[in-house]
Amino acid sequence: MKTNAARLLDKLGISYQILSYEVDPDDLAAESTAQKVGLPPEKVFKTLVIRGDRTGICFAVIPGNAQLNLKALAQISGNRKVETVALKEVQPLTGYIRGGVTALASKKSYPVYVDETATLFEQITVSAGMRGMLLLLSPSDYLLAVSGTLGAIIQN
Repeated sequence: MKTNAARLLDKLGISYQILSYEVDPDDLAAESTAQKVGLPPEKVFKTLVIRGDRTGICFAVIPGNAQLNLKALAQISGNRKVETVALKEVQPLTGYIRGGVTALASKKSYPVYVDETATLFEQITVSAGMRGMLLLLSPSDYLLAVSGTLGAIIQN
């Protein structure tokens, strides 16, 4: 089964692998997903939907075992402050549900900020746009596909 995110990568000529895993609706944590697919959590990137006070909605893509540094994201995105959007707003804004959010083929094209640790790996995973599916691809291909900006956006 192909998702819109996978179709976008096909259209761009970007190679990827699809990884499937069993979904537990009560545990959508990236760390649990990483364990299910047999990867370290720092290679399983989660996509957060963020609202900036100046620039509006954007995506923050960070390792599954990390916390977003709101101040760092605000600075890199040209905002004074940023906050995660309420869960009830995620699907109307992106077309995706919690546990399946991806910056690839989102309902609208929002700016994407990816933590610089992505470049430490040959391949990372991001959501394929639905629960139970991940895309495994190179960080450079992902950045190209989402027109992403690389930066230090996690808390140390």
